[in-house]
Amino acid sequence: MDRDASPRYPFAMKKGDHLFLVDGSGYIFRAYHALPPLNRKSDGLPTNAVLGFCNMVWKLMRDARDTDVGVTPTHFAVIFDYSSKTFRNDLYPEYKANRSAPPEDLIPQFGLIRHATRAFSLPCVEMEGFEADDLIATYCRMAEEAGADATIISSDKDLMQLVSPAVSMYDPMKDRQIGIPEVIEKWGVPPEKMIDLQALTGDSIDNIPGVPGIGPKTAAQLLEQFGDLDTLLSRAEEIKQQKRRESIIENADKARLSRELVTLKRDVPVKEVPDDFVLEPSNGAKLLAFLKAMEFTTLTRRVAEATGTDAAEIEPADIPVERADSAHGPDMETAPAEAADETAGAAPAMDEGDTPSLLAALRAGAATAEKIDVDAYHTITDLQTLKDWIEEAFETGVVAFDTETTSLDPMQAELVGFSLATRPGRAAYVPLGHRQGAGDLLGGGPVEGQLPVREALAELKRLMEAPSVLKVAQNLKYDLVVMSRYGLDIAPYDDTMLISYVLDGGAARGHGMDSLAEKWLGHKTIQFGEVAGTGKSFIGFENVAIDKATRYAGEDADVTLRLWQVLKPRLAAKGLASVYERLERPLVPVLARMEQRGISVDRQILSRLSGELAQGAAAIEEEIYGLIGERINIGSPRQLGEILFGRMGLPGGSKTKTGQWSTSAQLLEDLAAEGHELPRKIVDWRQLTKLKSTYTDALPGYIHPETGRVHTNFALAATTTGRLSSSDPNLQNIPVRTAEGRKIRTAFVADKGFKLVSADYSQIELRVLAHVADIAQLKQAFAEGADIHAITASEMFGVPVEGMPSEVRRRAKAINFGIIYGISAFGLANQLSIPREEAGAYIKKYFERFPGIRDYIEATKTYAREFGYVETVFGRRIHYPEIRSPNPSVRAFNERASINARLQGTAADIIRRAMIRMEPALTEAGLSARMLLQVHDELIFEVADDEVGATIPVICDVMENAPMPARSLSVPLRVDARAALNWDEAH
Repeated sequence: MDRDASPRYPFAMKKGDHLFLVDGSGYIFRAYHALPPLNRKSDGLPTNAVLGFCNMVWKLMRDARDTDVGVTPTHFAVIFDYSSKTFRNDLYPEYKANRSAPPEDLIPQFGLIRHATRAFSLPCVEMEGFEADDLIATYCRMAEEAGADATIISSDKDLMQLVSPAVSMYDPMKDRQIGIPEVIEKWGVPPEKMIDLQALTGDSIDNIPGVPGIGPKTAAQLLEQFGDLDTLLSRAEEIKQQKRRESIIENADKARLSRELVTLKRDVPVKEVPDDFVLEPSNGAKLLAFLKAMEFTTLTRRVAEATGTDAAEIEPADIPVERADSAHGPDMETAPAEAADETAGAAPAMDEGDTPSLLAALRAGAATAEKIDVDAYHTITDLQTLKDWIEEAFETGVVAFDTETTSLDPMQAELVGFSLATRPGRAAYVPLGHRQGAGDLLGGGPVEGQLPVREALAELKRLMEAPSVLKVAQNLKYDLVVMSRYGLDIAPYDDTMLISYVLDGGAARGHGMDSLAEKWLGHKTIQFGEVAGTGKSFIGFENVAIDKATRYAGEDADVTLRLWQVLKPRLAAKGLASVYERLERPLVPVLARMEQRGISVDRQILSRLSGELAQGAAAIEEEIYGLIGERINIGSPRQLGEILFGRMGLPGGSKTKTGQWSTSAQLLEDLAAEGHELPRKIVDWRQLTKLKSTYTDALPGYIHPETGRVHTNFALAATTTGRLSSSDPNLQNIPVRTAEGRKIRTAFVADKGFKLVSADYSQIELRVLAHVADIAQLKQAFAEGADIHAITASEMFGVPVEGMPSEVRRRAKAINFGIIYGISAFGLANQLSIPREEAGAYIKKYFERFPGIRDYIEATKTYAREFGYVETVFGRRIHYPEIRSPNPSVRAFNERASINARLQGTAADIIRRAMIRMEPALTEAGLSARMLLQVHDELIFEVADDEVGATIPVICDVMENAPMPARSLSVPLRVDARAALNWDEAH
């Protein structure tokens, strides 16, 4: 934008201000589709979209002022599309050509909604020739330049390219903030790559061509590989998949055109500027006059009560109504379905016991052969019927159970209903919180005939907590957290997801109910999006019609019960019941309680660190520019390749068929390890920018509005080896080997009067290696508490332990840990900055001194090739179905993975056992310590100041004696534990 184009520029918006930008056009369509046809009684004027819009804006303004949204705006504007014709039609006449005209009953409401916006005392902004998204992009840029923040009230993916540390989105339908992590989670790329992703995928709604055959998942993979669209198009010949390669080459021009079409303009010559959008107090009389004119009785009453205005004294406003042929507005928009998973439909792998005939028999057994009829499920709307179903569950002794809620976050989800299944085909749904129309957000009110929540849960409680009835669920931990917040516990229980994980860890593509139902029952389940909508058509489960909800929720319970009948017997048949019953099932409530506790995070520390990281990255940028002699895009692989290999002639460079230098992140790491300064700076810059965007900028958005703590989600069935993973936020990957990574841990703090205690297993995988490979020297060293790395160095290099040079010990340490992960001579050479030949000689000598380790490696590979899996010390099976692949690289990768899996999997099993035993031990000792986090080999506790001295010995004792007696190790385990005010100091 030419700053002279606006006489108000520069504007007075300043740092600390917060601009709310409502996607008004998106609100219109959500409102129209959410409510049934409504008409003004006096003259039949259509008003459903107007009513929905007013309810949404009223709720948003109330929530924002009460900080339920998370921030309080200082500036507020509603942005509309002026018409369907914009500058994009000049670029591409077919742009949005397939959109239909708006319904006739919506057209007169466009003008009324603009009147409604002004009645709320809000700016109503639109501009001919530009879309609302372009105006929003321009205003976001202005806010950022002024040092202010902006929140876009929308969930439209087209706007996600604008998300930055200063710009976020808020989806009012899901009550969900959308920041950088959420964009990455949803699309697999950061916001700055959303333009390139959309250029590849196109958009059928807007008639943007894209590249045929390229979906979001493939696009994200390509952008991760090549960096950006230009690089991808110039190096398309490198793409291995023939169809994908040909499509990209043939449609390169379409991709470039699509990029122009999806790129939002940030320089629209707007007349209004953010300083015109200062949020003023609502004019109750003005708003009530409009609402009375529209005959919105309920909303009129609400606004009058909230503003302290006597509605009886307000005369209805005189609102002119535009004719259907004169009101301007955008064409009708329909929301696309969610992109299908590109791996869906692949045939599941069978393990060694699953011959086709047995698989068929299992699918047909235990009453699961009868066809699943989703129309046969019952809806329970009276208390006596619910009591009858509960009594039936007591008679059968087993019941499948599932909850339906308003959110995927169990800490904030509200219960909408629950379902029960007492036998295959016999299932029911109990609706509790369904809303009329689009629900509470639009003022529709609760659906009549539902059971009162308190009475229904009182009955459910006696079933859920009854020891005589087994409760079966799929991903029970979620339901445990939700129901715990409503005062219910669940026991005893089985979890079909975990049973599947124990049976087929590594062999199955997933352990979700949809894939399991297709594999074991031959049944394709109803997708959530089919019921609650997707994208812009998403309405939330609370707004789903009860008959549809019954089919969906009843199927969840029915399928879960059938899966349990098929999968549970396989545990005993395969000798895996002990793994499930001792390592998986007991951990579910432990993790549920940990998630509910959360951990405190200091916003001020994160804010300071974010600034430091930004300064550090900027300083490195300047150093890089100085080394190069010019300013380049450091994130561009093409520009980096030209500099590193074309100009500087660094080793390792190779050109593609197009003549472009090939580069990769691994190559930069290798060059950095060899001592080249520029690659080192680039690697350092990437690390700092990643830490900033992933942690210091993102973590505050995860702080729970009520508890003030961060509540991560632990996944039990997500990794191959049995390790836990965490998400929202991911606390497993905070680096601890860099100073910057450790600083981030300082932001995780104990509450006043408490300390954080970190208890970490010392060299646990090396200890497991010494046990399973039966290495006498290592076992003796561990038994004596000696320095294992010094002992290794002494064995290899003949150097006395006493007075050993630190460099010699460091090399032995690198080899010790490298062997676990199948390190190559090349990798060890880079790590130690030594010639590859010397590294190869070290590895050879290592195996000569410790022949048992070589024997272990070869025996593990042989076993894995024969059976398709390896086993941990505790009997967990980790499958590698591709270890017999004819592709040498795939086969080699699986062999290396299987070698480490036995060690890492055993270590994961040990800490699971420790976590399961920890809470009873602390309770028995009369201690109040609370376990908060598990990060690989480390447990973090919050302990009262006066109990630290008594608690640490209990923690260490439980962890060091975690292995079951029958599975005890021949080497001792050692735990290092410390207490401090923050996580870093405790580690």
